[in-house]
Amino acid sequence: MLPPGRPAMKVLVTGADGYIGSVLAPLLAERGHEVLGLDTGFYRSGWLYQDGKDRSPILARDVRRVTTADLSEMEGVVHLAELSNDPLGENDPRTTYDINHAGSVRLAALAKAAGVRRFVYASSCSVYGAGSDEVRTERSEPNPQTAYATCKVLVERDVSALADAGFSPVFLRNATAFGASPRMRFDIVLNNLAGLAWTTRCIKMTSDGQPWRPLVHVLDICSAVALALEAPREAVHDEIFNVGDDEQNYRVRSIAEIIARTFPDCTIEFGNNMGDNRSYRVCFDKIHAHLPDFRCDWDAARGAEQLHRLFDRIGMTPETFDAPPYTRLKELRRLIDTGQLDSDLYWRTDDLQ
Repeated sequence: MLPPGRPAMKVLVTGADGYIGSVLAPLLAERGHEVLGLDTGFYRSGWLYQDGKDRSPILARDVRRVTTADLSEMEGVVHLAELSNDPLGENDPRTTYDINHAGSVRLAALAKAAGVRRFVYASSCSVYGAGSDEVRTERSEPNPQTAYATCKVLVERDVSALADAGFSPVFLRNATAFGASPRMRFDIVLNNLAGLAWTTRCIKMTSDGQPWRPLVHVLDICSAVALALEAPREAVHDEIFNVGDDEQNYRVRSIAEIIARTFPDCTIEFGNNMGDNRSYRVCFDKIHAHLPDFRCDWDAARGAEQLHRLFDRIGMTPETFDAPPYTRLKELRRLIDTGQLDSDLYWRTDDLQ
């Protein structure tokens, strides 16, 4: 429920049919907000399990084609709808910049013009890139290694420039997400390793497991979003927050070992140091200071147990784990190869009318 004295808002959630959005939209509605979703539907064919939640209405709209009318009467916008990981971004950097940078800044400008007061942007701790074991804070210099991470830095810069007395952007640099969602993703580290453990009984690592990753459960991300929407303006106006908890900085090796302990008879095979060696540890003091009600209820061990219970309940098969809708790049390639999307990731529909 909403905090005492905080009014309900009309909120647009872009990417409402995605991994985070399909958890966030019902949570915001349960807190008393009037929620409208917006999603182009790239991953709509993937629905891993029923969660018993009421779904908010959703506009079928590419974020690049949002209009001021779509934002009329909205008091808050939560923007999740971007190409959502590093391999996907590197697959086509030009389209990634078109959607993730230009599309996001355009959306924020339209929101401001429409009178939206609060704009919550889902950024990422991936902006910290690679380097030493130094703990990164919001004041640390970004070191993006990919098109995806570079776009996050550019959006933060350009949307911050729009901030004024009537428009308050908030930037949430989420740690690497994990945990169950009806629109599941198996291309993020803990979820991927849990899926391998269940379907193959062997976790095969591409790296030696030494890089650091901060993790945060999808429900804890949703909690941070809700609090950022509802907080007093002075607590969040034009602020960047790392979203997670200091205790949830893990070496990838440790994540694999937690998974292996949770999934019986699972073995681990580590690779060499030629794999993905992006590495960053992150400090989360600021979000706890500005949003004192925020806390992380989930750690990697509890998340692994949640996924083990889920896989057992639905009888997850290797075919489900490998299905395109649960891996972002694989699904987009399928939609392009079958002629459903063009090379700019717009839906092809004219020849079907």
